[in-house]
Amino acid sequence: MATPSHPTIPAFGDELPLSPSPEVLQFLARRRSNPALTLTTPGPSDDQVRTLLQLAKRVPDHGKLAPWRFIIFNGPAKADFAVQIEGLALKREDARAAAKLGKLKAPPLAIAVISSPKPSDIPEWEQVLSAGAVCTNLLYGALAMGFGANWITDWYAYDPDALILLGLTPSEKVAGYILIGTTATPAQERERPELAALVRSWETP
Repeated sequence: MATPSHPTIPAFGDELPLSPSPEVLQFLARRRSNPALTLTTPGPSDDQVRTLLQLAKRVPDHGKLAPWRFIIFNGPAKADFAVQIEGLALKREDARAAAKLGKLKAPPLAIAVISSPKPSDIPEWEQVLSAGAVCTNLLYGALAMGFGANWITDWYAYDPDALILLGLTPSEKVAGYILIGTTATPAQERERPELAALVRSWETP
């Protein structure tokens, strides 16, 4: 069951001393996304959503540009968005695309993280990476609250007509939909890549 507690968000200028946090390490060791189709009510409260967004934006952000924004989908508005996205698929007689919308329909809450690069000397790639970090923080925050969560994109994160429905500008992209709800079935650990194939030490040529 999700916890109603909220962390204390520091104010500008507060000292932030480092200290070991074994609980966080254990959380990361066990972190696992939940299948979107298993997510159901209840979802986070409005206060919990606000806390999640506060945590999500605490990411590395070169230049302090905040090159991302959020679109929240819940209640009737979320259902209407799903209907309109489904309409795009059915208009094109694309049953496979329509069937994929179950992931969007099932969870009570969806938050779209929009990558919104700003004109700057900071490379756009770094701004896009920051948006990905926002998705990660949002996902981890929801899981740490005790909710099930999943980060997806799927076709409607790239479809031009779907992006018009979202109100995106030509320079913006969907970094991800974070789907959040309650799951009664614990997720099972999946296969993870072996470190040996991914790591090497740099050596002087």
